[in-house]
Amino acid sequence: MKTSPDPIETALNEDIGEGDLTSEFFVPPNRRVRARIVAHENAIIAGTKTAAGVFQRVDPATVVQIIAADGAAINSSETVMEIEGVARSLLTAERVALNFLQRLSGIATLTRKFVDAAGNDRVQIIDTRKTTPGLRALEKAAVIAGGGSNHRFGLFDMVLVKDNHLSARSGLRGLAEAIRRFREKRPGLRIEVEADTLEQVRQLLQIDGIDVILLDNMKPAQIREAIALGRNNMKFEASGGMTLKNIRQIAATGVDFISIGAITHSARSIDLSMELTDVGT
Repeated sequence: MKTSPDPIETALNEDIGEGDLTSEFFVPPNRRVRARIVAHENAIIAGTKTAAGVFQRVDPATVVQIIAADGAAINSSETVMEIEGVARSLLTAERVALNFLQRLSGIATLTRKFVDAAGNDRVQIIDTRKTTPGLRALEKAAVIAGGGSNHRFGLFDMVLVKDNHLSARSGLRGLAEAIRRFREKRPGLRIEVEADTLEQVRQLLQIDGIDVILLDNMKPAQIREAIALGRNNMKFEASGGMTLKNIRQIAATGVDFISIGAITHSARSIDLSMELTDVGT
Protein backbone atom coordinates (compact mmCIF):
# COMPACT_ATOMS: atom_id res chain seq x y z
CA MET A 1 0.00 0.00 0.00
CA LYS A 2 1.32 3.44 -0.89
CA THR A 3 2.01 5.99 1.83
CA SER A 4 -0.85 8.49 2.16
CA PRO A 5 -0.11 12.16 1.37
CA ASP A 6 0.43 14.45 4.34
CA PRO A 7 -2.94 16.23 4.76
CA ILE A 8 -1.36 19.28 6.40
CA GLU A 9 1.15 19.72 3.59
CA THR A 10 -1.55 19.20 0.96
CA ALA A 11 -3.86 21.76 2.58
CA LEU A 12 -1.14 24.37 3.05
CA ASN A 13 0.10 24.01 -0.52
CA GLU A 14 -3.46 24.39 -1.76
CA ASP A 15 -4.06 27.54 0.27
CA ILE A 16 -0.71 29.35 0.18
CA GLY A 17 0.42 28.54 -3.34
CA GLU A 18 3.19 31.00 -4.22
CA GLY A 19 2.67 33.03 -1.05
CA ASP A 20 0.27 34.81 1.31
CA LEU A 21 0.02 38.13 -0.54
CA THR A 22 -2.21 39.84 2.02
CA SER A 23 0.07 39.15 4.99
CA GLU A 24 3.21 39.88 2.97
CA PHE A 25 2.10 43.34 1.83
CA PHE A 26 -0.22 44.47 4.63
CA VAL A 27 1.26 43.09 7.89
CA PRO A 28 4.60 44.25 9.37
CA PRO A 29 7.22 41.47 9.02
CA ASN A 30 8.32 41.20 12.68
CA ARG A 31 5.06 41.98 14.46
CA ARG A 32 4.40 39.41 17.20
CA VAL A 33 0.91 38.58 18.39
CA ARG A 34 -1.02 36.36 20.74
CA ALA A 35 -4.26 34.78 19.60
CA ARG A 36 -6.84 32.28 20.73
CA ILE A 37 -9.21 29.99 18.91
CA VAL A 38 -12.64 30.34 20.44
CA ALA A 39 -15.88 28.38 20.03
CA HIS A 40 -19.12 30.10 19.09
CA GLU A 41 -21.33 27.12 19.93
CA ASN A 42 -21.29 24.09 22.20
CA ALA A 43 -19.25 21.25 20.72
CA ILE A 44 -17.05 18.23 21.16
CA ILE A 45 -13.54 19.17 20.11
CA ALA A 46 -11.34 17.11 17.76
CA GLY A 47 -8.35 17.84 15.57
CA THR A 48 -6.40 20.00 18.03
CA LYS A 49 -3.04 18.36 17.32
CA THR A 50 -3.61 18.70 13.59
CA ALA A 51 -4.49 22.38 13.95
CA ALA A 52 -1.43 22.93 16.13
CA GLY A 53 0.63 21.14 13.50
CA VAL A 54 -0.55 23.58 10.85
CA PHE A 55 0.68 26.60 12.83
CA GLN A 56 4.02 24.95 13.54
CA ARG A 57 4.46 23.75 9.96
CA VAL A 58 4.10 27.34 8.74
CA ASP A 59 6.52 28.56 11.42
CA PRO A 60 8.26 26.11 13.79
CA ALA A 61 8.84 28.94 16.25
CA THR A 62 5.10 29.40 16.80
CA VAL A 63 4.03 28.40 20.33
CA VAL A 64 0.68 26.59 20.62
CA GLN A 65 -1.05 25.67 23.86
CA ILE A 66 -4.01 23.31 23.55
CA ILE A 67 -6.61 24.27 26.16
CA ALA A 68 -9.39 21.83 25.20
CA ALA A 69 -8.03 18.42 24.22
CA ASP A 70 -9.71 16.12 21.72
CA GLY A 71 -12.90 14.68 23.20
CA ALA A 72 -13.50 17.66 25.47
CA ALA A 73 -16.99 19.15 25.64
CA ILE A 74 -16.82 22.95 25.38
CA ASN A 75 -19.38 25.70 25.57
CA SER A 76 -19.80 28.72 23.37
CA SER A 77 -17.18 31.46 24.04
CA GLU A 78 -14.68 28.99 25.55
CA THR A 79 -11.09 28.87 24.33
CA VAL A 80 -9.84 25.82 22.43
CA MET A 81 -6.20 26.82 22.02
CA GLU A 82 -3.85 29.74 22.42
CA ILE A 83 -1.16 30.66 19.89
CA GLU A 84 1.81 33.03 20.07
CA GLY A 85 4.18 33.98 17.29
CA VAL A 86 4.86 36.21 14.32
CA ALA A 87 1.64 37.78 13.03
CA ARG A 88 2.29 36.87 9.42
CA SER A 89 2.77 33.21 10.33
CA LEU A 90 -0.41 33.00 12.41
CA LEU A 91 -2.47 34.70 9.73
CA THR A 92 -1.10 32.45 7.00
CA ALA A 93 -1.92 29.33 9.00
CA GLU A 94 -5.28 30.53 10.35
CA ARG A 95 -7.72 29.27 7.72
CA VAL A 96 -6.18 25.83 7.20
CA ALA A 97 -5.92 25.24 10.95
CA LEU A 98 -9.54 26.28 11.42
CA ASN A 99 -10.72 24.15 8.49
CA PHE A 100 -9.28 21.03 10.11
CA LEU A 101 -10.49 21.94 13.59
CA GLN A 102 -14.01 22.91 12.51
CA ARG A 103 -14.49 19.85 10.29
CA LEU A 104 -13.13 17.33 12.78
CA SER A 105 -14.98 18.88 15.73
CA GLY A 106 -18.16 18.64 13.67
CA ILE A 107 -17.64 14.90 13.26
CA ALA A 108 -16.89 14.44 16.97
CA THR A 109 -19.95 16.48 17.92
CA LEU A 110 -22.33 14.56 15.66
CA THR A 111 -20.87 11.26 16.82
CA ARG A 112 -21.48 12.19 20.46
CA LYS A 113 -25.08 13.08 19.61
CA PHE A 114 -25.63 9.61 18.17
CA VAL A 115 -23.90 7.91 21.10
CA ASP A 116 -26.04 9.84 23.57
CA ALA A 117 -29.23 9.29 21.57
CA ALA A 118 -28.60 5.52 21.43
CA GLY A 119 -28.67 5.44 25.23
CA ASN A 120 -27.06 2.00 25.36
CA ASP A 121 -23.44 1.50 26.40
CA ARG A 122 -23.44 -2.07 25.08
CA VAL A 123 -23.94 -0.94 21.49
CA GLN A 124 -20.97 0.46 19.58
CA ILE A 125 -21.67 3.37 17.24
CA ILE A 126 -19.21 2.86 14.38
CA ASP A 127 -18.15 4.81 11.32
CA THR A 128 -17.83 3.70 7.69
CA ARG A 129 -15.51 4.38 4.75
CA LYS A 130 -17.68 7.34 3.71
CA THR A 131 -14.94 9.82 4.52
CA THR A 132 -13.34 12.83 2.83
CA PRO A 133 -10.63 11.57 0.45
CA GLY A 134 -7.22 11.97 2.08
CA LEU A 135 -8.65 12.71 5.54
CA ARG A 136 -9.80 9.25 6.64
CA ALA A 137 -7.32 8.83 9.51
CA LEU A 138 -8.18 12.26 10.90
CA GLU A 139 -11.93 11.77 10.54
CA LYS A 140 -11.86 8.34 12.14
CA ALA A 141 -9.85 9.80 15.04
CA ALA A 142 -12.59 12.43 15.39
CA VAL A 143 -15.19 9.64 15.66
CA ILE A 144 -13.20 8.20 18.58
CA ALA A 145 -13.04 11.67 20.17
CA GLY A 146 -16.84 11.78 19.98
CA GLY A 147 -17.22 8.47 21.80
CA GLY A 148 -17.77 6.27 18.75
CA SER A 149 -15.72 3.37 17.43
CA ASN A 150 -14.00 2.66 14.13
CA HIS A 151 -15.09 0.06 11.60
CA ARG A 152 -12.44 -1.14 9.15
CA PHE A 153 -9.99 1.50 8.02
CA GLY A 154 -9.91 0.39 4.39
CA LEU A 155 -10.21 -2.53 2.03
CA PHE A 156 -7.08 -4.16 3.42
CA ASP A 157 -7.73 -4.79 7.12
CA MET A 158 -10.87 -6.95 7.08
CA VAL A 159 -13.37 -8.60 4.75
CA LEU A 160 -16.83 -7.10 4.21
CA VAL A 161 -18.79 -9.06 1.61
CA LYS A 162 -21.64 -6.77 0.52
CA ASP A 163 -24.55 -7.25 -1.85
CA ASN A 164 -22.56 -6.24 -4.93
CA HIS A 165 -19.83 -8.73 -4.06
CA LEU A 166 -22.48 -11.44 -3.77
CA SER A 167 -24.03 -10.36 -7.07
CA ALA A 168 -20.62 -10.53 -8.74
CA ARG A 169 -20.15 -14.09 -7.51
CA SER A 170 -23.74 -15.26 -8.24
CA GLY A 171 -24.99 -15.20 -4.67
CA LEU A 172 -23.98 -17.33 -1.70
CA ARG A 173 -22.87 -20.30 -3.80
CA GLY A 174 -19.25 -21.10 -3.00
CA LEU A 175 -19.05 -18.51 -0.19
CA ALA A 176 -18.09 -21.11 2.40
CA GLU A 177 -15.13 -22.25 0.27
CA ALA A 178 -14.02 -18.65 -0.30
CA ILE A 179 -14.11 -18.04 3.45
CA ARG A 180 -12.09 -21.21 4.07
CA ARG A 181 -9.41 -20.10 1.59
CA PHE A 182 -9.25 -16.64 3.12
CA ARG A 183 -8.86 -18.09 6.61
CA GLU A 184 -5.90 -20.11 5.41
CA LYS A 185 -4.18 -17.10 3.85
CA ARG A 186 -5.13 -14.38 6.37
CA PRO A 187 -5.94 -15.96 9.73
CA GLY A 188 -7.05 -13.57 12.43
CA LEU A 189 -8.74 -10.98 10.23
CA ARG A 190 -12.46 -10.41 10.68
CA ILE A 191 -15.01 -11.51 8.10
CA GLU A 192 -18.36 -9.74 7.82
CA VAL A 193 -21.12 -10.53 5.34
CA GLU A 194 -24.16 -8.42 4.47
CA ALA A 195 -27.69 -9.78 4.62
CA ASP A 196 -30.72 -7.99 3.17
CA THR A 197 -33.32 -10.55 4.28
CA LEU A 198 -33.95 -12.91 7.16
CA GLU A 199 -33.59 -15.83 4.75
CA GLN A 200 -30.08 -14.68 3.95
CA VAL A 201 -29.33 -14.48 7.67
CA ARG A 202 -30.46 -18.11 8.07
CA GLN A 203 -28.20 -19.18 5.22
CA LEU A 204 -25.21 -17.26 6.54
CA LEU A 205 -25.60 -18.80 9.97
CA GLN A 206 -24.95 -22.20 8.38
CA ILE A 207 -21.55 -21.07 7.09
CA ASP A 208 -18.55 -21.39 9.38
CA GLY A 209 -16.01 -18.61 9.66
CA ILE A 210 -18.26 -15.53 9.58
CA ASP A 211 -17.67 -13.17 12.51
CA VAL A 212 -20.32 -10.50 11.87
CA ILE A 213 -23.55 -10.37 9.88
CA LEU A 214 -24.46 -6.93 8.57
CA LEU A 215 -28.22 -6.37 8.68
CA ASP A 216 -28.83 -3.85 5.93
CA ASN A 217 -31.88 -1.55 6.09
CA MET A 218 -33.87 -3.88 8.33
CA LYS A 219 -36.69 -2.75 10.57
CA PRO A 220 -36.30 -3.16 14.36
CA ALA A 221 -38.59 -6.20 14.41
CA GLN A 222 -36.50 -7.87 11.69
CA ILE A 223 -33.29 -7.07 13.54
CA ARG A 224 -34.66 -8.69 16.70
CA GLU A 225 -35.67 -11.79 14.75
CA ALA A 226 -32.27 -12.00 13.07
CA ILE A 227 -30.48 -11.78 16.41
CA ALA A 228 -32.75 -14.47 17.83
CA LEU A 229 -31.56 -16.78 15.04
CA GLY A 230 -27.92 -16.27 16.03
CA ARG A 231 -25.60 -18.89 17.44
CA ASN A 232 -22.27 -19.11 19.27
CA ASN A 233 -20.42 -15.78 19.30
CA MET A 234 -21.97 -14.31 16.16
CA LYS A 235 -22.10 -10.51 16.17
CA PHE A 236 -24.66 -8.38 14.34
CA GLU A 237 -24.31 -4.93 12.82
CA ALA A 238 -27.26 -2.76 11.81
CA SER A 239 -26.83 -0.27 8.99
CA GLY A 240 -28.90 1.99 6.78
CA GLY A 241 -31.21 4.90 7.49
CA MET A 242 -29.96 5.68 10.98
CA THR A 243 -31.10 9.02 12.42
CA LEU A 244 -31.02 10.68 15.81
CA LYS A 245 -34.75 9.93 16.04
CA ASN A 246 -34.62 6.17 15.43
CA ILE A 247 -31.20 5.26 16.85
CA ARG A 248 -32.50 4.46 20.35
CA GLN A 249 -35.05 2.03 18.95
CA ILE A 250 -32.37 0.29 16.87
CA ALA A 251 -29.97 0.15 19.83
CA ALA A 252 -32.67 -1.51 21.95
CA THR A 253 -32.90 -4.52 19.60
CA GLY A 254 -29.76 -6.12 21.03
CA VAL A 255 -27.59 -5.44 17.98
CA ASP A 256 -23.84 -5.22 18.68
CA PHE A 257 -22.86 -2.46 16.24
CA ILE A 258 -24.66 0.37 14.48
CA SER A 259 -22.78 1.82 11.52
CA ILE A 260 -23.58 5.38 10.49
CA GLY A 261 -22.07 6.95 7.39
CA ALA A 262 -23.58 10.33 8.25
CA ILE A 263 -21.21 10.94 11.17
CA THR A 264 -18.41 11.51 8.67
CA HIS A 265 -20.07 12.45 5.39
CA SER A 266 -22.78 14.77 6.72
CA ALA A 267 -21.32 16.39 9.83
CA ARG A 268 -21.68 20.17 9.98
CA SER A 269 -18.51 22.14 10.71
CA ILE A 270 -18.41 23.77 14.14
CA ASP A 271 -18.29 27.57 14.34
CA LEU A 272 -14.80 28.49 15.58
CA SER A 273 -12.66 31.55 14.97
CA MET A 274 -9.19 32.89 15.72
CA GLU A 275 -9.08 36.17 17.59
CA LEU A 276 -5.96 38.28 18.18
CA THR A 277 -5.72 39.06 21.89
CA ASP A 278 -2.40 40.93 22.12
CA VAL A 279 -0.65 42.77 19.31
CA GLY A 280 2.97 43.68 19.98
CA THR A 281 4.84 46.60 18.54
